[in-house]
Amino acid sequence: MEPWIGVLIALAAAALLVLSVRIVKQWEKGVVFRFGRLASIRNPGFNVMLPVIDRMIKVDLRVVTMVLEPQEVITGDNVTIKVDAVVYFKVVNAENAVVAVEDYRQATTQIALTTLRSVLGQSQLDEVLAHRDQINLKMREIIDEQTEAAWGVKVVLVEVKDVLLPEVMQRAMAKQAEAEREKRAKVIHAEGEFLAAEGLANAARIIGTQPAALQLRYLQTLAEIANEKSTTIIPFPLEVLNTLFRASADSQARLQEEQRRS
Repeated sequence: MEPWIGVLIALAAAALLVLSVRIVKQWEKGVVFRFGRLASIRNPGFNVMLPVIDRMIKVDLRVVTMVLEPQEVITGDNVTIKVDAVVYFKVVNAENAVVAVEDYRQATTQIALTTLRSVLGQSQLDEVLAHRDQINLKMREIIDEQTEAAWGVKVVLVEVKDVLLPEVMQRAMAKQAEAEREKRAKVIHAEGEFLAAEGLANAARIIGTQPAALQLRYLQTLAEIANEKSTTIIPFPLEVLNTLFRASADSQARLQEEQRRS
């Protein structure tokens, strides 16, 4: 046999070996088709196939981060907002991801966009702003229900990132928040005034029933006034003041009685 024939045979054998060997990485699954029909699912590692006859499609099983472009959505209370979101998903069934859908990433993206508009369109603006976790959970359940069983795509997480409001709505919400803060400030001030008045009333009742306490308070007030250097204090006995107050009250009562009689 000619030497060059042996070389050709060796080269052909090497080419067949190269064509028949496929390396599947740890995060992949290999879907093998034989004459166009599904033959097997290959695990990570060294895999041998029939050259030319078999064809392998590798499917990445890692979590995919898909950012949804900002979408204009009209909420249930007719407010136009612009919302963007991010969807995390992964393939859990490589066979369905290849056989059941042409492009599982594009299909999942379109379902996520449709679900985003649908869910936010049924929600009130206050729900979108205050209960975002519930909206995220609802969107994940709806998307996952349509993708996992049919396409083998499991939706791990859905997060609404930003909610952009019209400037008019932003100003209105700012005024509302300011009014709410003023309301709380006035309520706190009124409560403080009420507590202070209640304390003064209790103190007045106690001092009124204790003459010694009234005398002590009078002296304390004189001492506080005396701290002012420009003030001259002339002490006046409380007994005399009380007598004058009672005489004034009695004379005013007699005057009112005479007026009624006349």
